[in-house]
Amino acid sequence: MTETAGIVMRIHRVRAEVVVAACDAELIGRDLPIGTSGRTVRISAHFYGERPVTREEFLWAVERATIANLLGARALGLAVEAGLVDPDAVGTLGGVPHAEIVTVSS
Repeated sequence: MTETAGIVMRIHRVRAEVVVAACDAELIGRDLPIGTSGRTVRISAHFYGERPVTREEFLWAVERATIANLLGARALGLAVEAGLVDPDAVGTLGGVPHAEIVTVSS
């Protein structure tokens, strides 16, 4: 059996969109601060999923997504390494690496 990557993932289908939400597993249930207002965002299993995935499953899904929401050092590290995310396009959410990929069809 292939070892999991420490990433959990969920695939959402919304009309014609395939949304892949993936994050480092230990982020589930955490509240991350948004700016300096004192507000936070909860990293939920409802959105990001609970099922651990392998590196191959993660990359396969992200490559086929029309929208991907990626959170965490491992998730972004794999996406950058695979050339799916430009390292200069990685921001942070509550100090945690975060990026979104949106595919625009012509």
